[in-house]
Amino acid sequence: MINENKPRTNEQTEEEIATTTGIPLKVILFNDDWHTFEEVIIQLIKALKCTFEKARSLAFEAHVKGKAVVFTGELSECLRVSSVLEEIALHTVIEA
Repeated sequence: MINENKPRTNEQTEEEIATTTGIPLKVILFNDDWHTFEEVIIQLIKALKCTFEKARSLAFEAHVKGKAVVFTGELSECLRVSSVLEEIALHTVIEA
């Protein structure tokens, strides 16, 4: 069924291509000057269900490099992880 409200184009977004081709998507967490390491680590543990050590390593990478890939997977899981991180206003993006 064609959605009449959505203009038809020959171009697909990266997200659409990744979803239809099975390419895993990535959640990228950006460093900021507002959250403490402890806040970020706690939220990463909540979002990823990972160990303290893994969360600390990801938080440190984001701090040093300005960003870190914190999760790779299907769109639905990337959206879930990103949503949990953004509960405390952490900045994330999902990309292919």
